[in-house]
Amino acid sequence: MRILIAEDDFTSRNLLKTLLARRGHEVVSTVNGAEAWEAMQRPDAPRLAILDWMMPQIDGLDLCRRIRARKTDRPPYVIMVTTKGEKSDIIAGLEGGADDYLPKPYNPGELHARVNVGLRLIEMQDMLAGKIEELHQALDHIKTLRGIVPICSCCKKIRDDQGYWNQVEVYVREHTEVEFSHSICPECRKELYPGSAKEKAEGNP
Repeated sequence: MRILIAEDDFTSRNLLKTLLARRGHEVVSTVNGAEAWEAMQRPDAPRLAILDWMMPQIDGLDLCRRIRARKTDRPPYVIMVTTKGEKSDIIAGLEGGADDYLPKPYNPGELHARVNVGLRLIEMQDMLAGKIEELHQALDHIKTLRGIVPICSCCKKIRDDQGYWNQVEVYVREHTEVEFSHSICPECRKELYPGSAKEKAEGNP
């Protein structure tokens, strides 16, 4: 997992980076809120971010609010790390959009446990987004079949979105999961095999 860290203190930043790298995470390291904000706006932005509250240019709380203001179906998981440990600070951080809050100094084991919680939620989020995409695709197919379908009044071929005329079974097969089995109805049998129909009517084998 790619994880962004935003920490202006050199020692704290290197410690956090080392702890995460030891667990196999790819770390995107930033030294202030403005640099972190730029990284989080990129198409390949990390899905999990650990933000220090007290940073120059853009503090962690304002950065968190900016991240939450972005419209996306896969929002990042944000952990706020800070020396501000009062109840009012925790409330402000969570109301500002943080998913979790970790006061300094933190225990490395607790840090990893909270990161793992974030990873599990991101995985569930991705699964849900995938299911929603599958549902949208299914609805698109349904809308296609429920819409106005241009059909030839003579040969009964259907015109597709590209302007090509297809047999009914070809069009339906391409827009659904229906499989056809071919047979001949009684009316067509009479037209195609009039002698056979007459013999049956007379009781001949």
